[in-house]
Amino acid sequence: MDHLSSLYCSLIWLLLLQFYVVSSVVLYRQHHHNNNNNPNHRSPILQGNQTSCSLFMGTWVYDETYPLYQSSSCPAIDVQFNCQLYGRPDTEYLKYRWKPANCELPRFNGLEFLLKMKGKTVMFVGDSLGRDQWESLICLISADVPKAQTQMSKNYPISTFKFLDYGVTISYHKAQYLVDIDSVQGKRVLRLNDIRGNANAWRGVDVLSFNTGHWWTHKGSSQGWDYIDDGGKMYEDMDPLVAMERGLRTWARWVDSNIDRSRTRLFFQGTSPNHYDSSFWNGGAATTSGSCYGETSPVTTTLMSGSTNPGMYSDQTNVVQTVIRDMDNPPFLLDITLLSAMRKDAHPSIYSGDLNSQQRINPNKADCTHWCLPGLPDTWNQLFYTALFY
Repeated sequence: MDHLSSLYCSLIWLLLLQFYVVSSVVLYRQHHHNNNNNPNHRSPILQGNQTSCSLFMGTWVYDETYPLYQSSSCPAIDVQFNCQLYGRPDTEYLKYRWKPANCELPRFNGLEFLLKMKGKTVMFVGDSLGRDQWESLICLISADVPKAQTQMSKNYPISTFKFLDYGVTISYHKAQYLVDIDSVQGKRVLRLNDIRGNANAWRGVDVLSFNTGHWWTHKGSSQGWDYIDDGGKMYEDMDPLVAMERGLRTWARWVDSNIDRSRTRLFFQGTSPNHYDSSFWNGGAATTSGSCYGETSPVTTTLMSGSTNPGMYSDQTNVVQTVIRDMDNPPFLLDITLLSAMRKDAHPSIYSGDLNSQQRINPNKADCTHWCLPGLPDTWNQLFYTALFY
């Protein structure tokens, strides 16, 4: 039985890997075809000398020069992501560097980032995974310019961090679904066809990076809405992938109609996987905790990736790619799903300041959704930096 389970997991891994390769090729070919018919169409593939680099396929390698900063020296890390502060005893997870299959990533340089972005604004828009990346970018830059004058404001729904000497503003806009949510008679109504409220904050921004995914599948007390408004019809429930696609198409129409791509760089971050089912990276057998608790090293490429439900993330990725493929002015897809799925070791687990002292000794309370800082989001930003400048 164990042998069959191992074969089953290996088969799923191969199918997931095939999905990413095939879907990426299909996406590239579709955009290449569109570009031949529309000379103004901008493809979401890397410009310049990185066009032949498979950024999102590769391996994690141990590197003693990592991490690029210490949590104690960063002014922006939320307690939820500050694993070292809240007692994580191991540090090996901090030492892994992403190595693409056929190239090397440039090392992140915070001073270069500020000089190239002087006088400009960057905004991450989406759920708490976007906040994870926002804080990571602040930490990476701050480590290279420790004496820079800065100003931080954490508010709802928009938080900002300014590097005053360079006129650079880096913001996070909390908008879990990208489309609007209104309060109607005390009920939260998710408007699949309306984005005007949120989108007002995105005008005039020089670099926009969007993400959405996790909140579409939340149920019960963690569900973010009471009703869904789809074209004037109200629903108490809807297939999450259908709802996500309709919301994303509203976002896509707004982007195509309102973003001037001659002045705004546009990114979309792929779905960030979680690690609540260890059977998917443990040869079909669950560990004692059954989750990311106690994990201290990445998944190897010979094992199953660490997503809780590979099908779900494949489906969400397919929705994102389908919507992007149909856009006139598509974003660059920062496809971090597969490389993040390999990092079962990089979550806060029980070492989160959002947990009380009793919860922090309970493996069942482990946070296997978000990511420690320093940690995996630093790689997302290294890829972001590469796509921006190389």
